[in-house]
Amino acid sequence: MTDTHKTIVVTGVGVVSPYGIGLDCLQAGMLSGKSCLQRTKDDVYPGFEGTTAQIRGLGPLAGGSNSQHSRTDQLAVMATQDAMVSSGLDSSAFRDSGIVMASTLGGLTEIDAYPFAHVADAVGDHFRIQGPRCAVSVACASGAMAIALAANMLLDGAAPIFLAGGSDPLCPFTLSGFNSLQALDPNPCSPFDQNRKGVNLGEGSAVLVLETLAGAIARNADVLAVLRGWAMTNDAFHSTAPQNQGEGLADCICLSMEMAEVRRDDIGYVNAHGTGTPLNDSAEANAYETAFRGRNRPIPVSSTKSYLGHCLGAAGAIEAAITIMAVRSGTLLPTLRLSDPIESPGVDWLRGEVKRQPLPLAMSASSGFGGSNTVLVFGSARS
Repeated sequence: MTDTHKTIVVTGVGVVSPYGIGLDCLQAGMLSGKSCLQRTKDDVYPGFEGTTAQIRGLGPLAGGSNSQHSRTDQLAVMATQDAMVSSGLDSSAFRDSGIVMASTLGGLTEIDAYPFAHVADAVGDHFRIQGPRCAVSVACASGAMAIALAANMLLDGAAPIFLAGGSDPLCPFTLSGFNSLQALDPNPCSPFDQNRKGVNLGEGSAVLVLETLAGAIARNADVLAVLRGWAMTNDAFHSTAPQNQGEGLADCICLSMEMAEVRRDDIGYVNAHGTGTPLNDSAEANAYETAFRGRNRPIPVSSTKSYLGHCLGAAGAIEAAITIMAVRSGTLLPTLRLSDPIESPGVDWLRGEVKRQPLPLAMSASSGFGGSNTVLVFGSARS
């Protein structure tokens, strides 16, 4: 962190999840070992029976709800409000900030056509933000890619502060689509287990406040974490299936470490994409074997989708928030229901109890349909 004008830091984190609103609420729920995955019958649409993670009792937006807001918008605005409070800044301080918001659904929960960019516009309009607005929709890597793109725009000087994240609700369209692909596990999922059967879908939103270290120092901000490195790649392989050796993700991991100027042994934990589908988990395990080959000890890896399900366009942003939480608290969360892990000698599949140890550097990995990959490397503000 020698050049404070080129060092990107996180000064606010906002989360809306099935645990409730706020990073503290998310941390308390996850550290308790509670899974939000529950059997769902007719809650999302008539005739559906499966397992999802739902947000219950979502109240109206502060200052009055807008009839033009979809559930996607509502989640995004609430997470942004929480991020602003977390940053210690009043919403008026974000007047010139930029917005990069991700979603795979946009307004598909509504009847009328609804552009993906509306999610970023909903946040901008609600808080009267006049800086650049961007929408990202690259399947399940969207939330993480929004953060990476916002970091690039921040370095380019496009705005002094960026709000970056993702938002997606449960929706009959996506549940039907994943069901038609035979990718849903009717029971709570078990990522990286030899007997894994598929994914569960969830809903939520997370937004990070990003600024340069110089900007944070100038306003005496509390730095929650440093975004040390990031990278984006594509498998260029298939519209839905991952490349079976995980080559694109492995390249992305290596590029993110190169940008962060860290070694393989420096990374203390990986929050994996870990969907629980046979193809994804196998390819991802191969990617970790390749990217971390030569480490002195196996790389600790877990999937927090075993707690919250797969939140699609919001997943990468929520998992970035969880990774920041892990770095700040020195906690390595296990994968729930992991009984018989994939055989992978280079990976330490975290299971059982929460591990507590200093965690100067951690990584969040995201992948999506179409072969998109994004990896974020977060460091402790104290290191």
